[in-house]
Amino acid sequence: MTPHDLNDWQPRPAPARAPLPGRFVRLEPLDAACHGDDLWHALQGPDPALWDYLAYGPFASREPFDAWLAGNAASADPLFYTVIDLASGRAVGVLSYLRIAPKDGVIEIGHIAFGKAMQRTPCSTEAVWLLARYAFDDLGYRRLEWKCNAQNARSMRAAERLGFSYEGLFRQHMIVKGANRDTAWFSIIDGDWPACREAFERWLAVDNFDGQGRQKRRLEEIRG
Repeated sequence: MTPHDLNDWQPRPAPARAPLPGRFVRLEPLDAACHGDDLWHALQGPDPALWDYLAYGPFASREPFDAWLAGNAASADPLFYTVIDLASGRAVGVLSYLRIAPKDGVIEIGHIAFGKAMQRTPCSTEAVWLLARYAFDDLGYRRLEWKCNAQNARSMRAAERLGFSYEGLFRQHMIVKGANRDTAWFSIIDGDWPACREAFERWLAVDNFDGQGRQKRRLEEIRG
């Protein structure tokens, strides 16, 4: 994909509330009734640090968790997806599009809450890949954003590993859970996307994993 010619630019479609199938996972529009039990077990407890940098959670009981899920399921922006692990058939995490700007062709991935079972696995990489591919290849967006608390080293590393370029720091950007948040900004733009897409495809390919499911080459090595 080359950068868009803005002389012919037209606003892009908003993402549809539809499944996105992959090899390791399937993304489904969040359904609180259908996915609630699995997500409660996946997200509550196994990774105590999961909620540290999110604006909500952890949840002390099921009722507020279910209310949080229901509110997210009804939202169009953020547009939440549940990650279904195809090997087990279980819901193992959530993520979303947000700050969707069809007029400008800009969209963000965020609200990422991946259960312990999918962390550091092909499932987590493929979940982001599916949203990135849909945004660029199907919807024709120009810019995909990733933002996180600048103290969230895990999210910062993930953004860079996935091919997002660091763009800078917004100091005192937000107050989250009573504390200051300096926000780190990352992006992939349409001119970056062909190389990123090729790296994702090569990393996720069957021949990049051994018989125990371990990667042979890291995503960063493939991207170069």
